[in-house]
Amino acid sequence: MSLLHIFWSMLWFFLFVIWIWLLITIFSDLFRSEMSGLAKALWTLFIIVFPFLGVLIYLIVNGDDMQRRAMAHAAQVEQAQRAYIQEVAGGSIAEELAKLAELHDQGKLTDEEYERLKAKLIAT
Repeated sequence: MSLLHIFWSMLWFFLFVIWIWLLITIFSDLFRSEMSGLAKALWTLFIIVFPFLGVLIYLIVNGDDMQRRAMAHAAQVEQAQRAYIQEVAGGSIAEELAKLAELHDQGKLTDEEYERLKAKLIAT
């Protein structure tokens, strides 16, 4: 087995992985879209029957909407993660500020530490 053969095999393998990733992305976007069920079925059939042409046409026709939906989905996931972290971390910012003020009043935090932690908490 020559070095060129190994390189060629690796290239085809990575192209195959990219193709699978592209199909997964397109199908997830297809079913995330607001198209009718018939339109989704026709796009799915078109991509299965004519894979390269179907993917190319789908990307040309729906590329901008695909990006918009992906960004909206990412923002929604990030918002859910922040809500979960806030819930796990112990509540709202007001509650955290109250805890910091209580620790400062008890003398467990210096003025500098209190101001630094308060600024950090307000920044989030």
